[in-house]
Amino acid sequence: MDMKKLKIFIITGLSGSGKSTAIAAFEDARFYCVDNMPAALLPKFLKLPIESNSEIAGLAFVMDLREKSFLSTHQSVFDSLPQSGYDFEILFLEADEKVLLKRYSETRRYHPLSENKSLVDGIRTEQHHLKDLRESAHRIINTSNYNVHKLKSVILDIAQKVRKHALMKINILSFGFKYGIPDDADLVMDVRFLANPYFVPELRELDGKTEVVKAYVLNRGETVTFLNKYLNLLDYLIPLYEKEGKAYLTVGIGCTGGCHRSVAIAQALFEHINKPGRRVEIAHRDIEIRN
Repeated sequence: MDMKKLKIFIITGLSGSGKSTAIAAFEDARFYCVDNMPAALLPKFLKLPIESNSEIAGLAFVMDLREKSFLSTHQSVFDSLPQSGYDFEILFLEADEKVLLKRYSETRRYHPLSENKSLVDGIRTEQHHLKDLRESAHRIINTSNYNVHKLKSVILDIAQKVRKHALMKINILSFGFKYGIPDDADLVMDVRFLANPYFVPELRELDGKTEVVKAYVLNRGETVTFLNKYLNLLDYLIPLYEKEGKAYLTVGIGCTGGCHRSVAIAQALFEHINKPGRRVEIAHRDIEIRN
């Protein structure tokens, strides 16, 4: 994979400002992420062969004062990236001093620069050391008033703008309730209220992928009404799940045995949702089971 085709985010800033949460959000947005990356190794890393994966939306690296040589190496490395053709952005995270003190008090973690000094002195020393980097950052994010969920939302909004290759994967899954609800289903729709082809002798041994069974299920008035309402609901929900940064969405469609009604409805959902710019797959878990 050509790294120059991917957006690179450098996450840096003050200790306790939420960098771990930020990189976790990028990971949820399907970025290739590395925490505590030594700045000097970044150019070499970008030349390493990474197995081609169309699902990688970009790269995100946390770099900060935990690396002892960070201050002496980061500027030359960051200057070299655009010269080499890489598209990168520096996100500088910070928080007010009182907020940082409270966070360290709550987590009981040690500040990386407070080993031989007070926590306040450690925070102020770090602010001083990172002053120039803060001024050169592309984006400064003050997390003082953010909880974990708010910060993650902010980062996901940033990531969404470059997620050209990491679309949410939508799985349409038919199943039979008699064999259990799929563990990975996010949305489950019970279609056992529809007329059952199983009780039609000439249709019993067929399945919902055959034209005759599909016609039996889909051409009825109650099915038409149901599909109109349910597809409208999915059309409303899917963009919201995508905006939230969800990586996978599994829609389970269940009938009694998982061979007729659920299969036909799942096929109808797949045909409606599977539009250009989406990643949609369909599977019929219980279609081969006959009791």
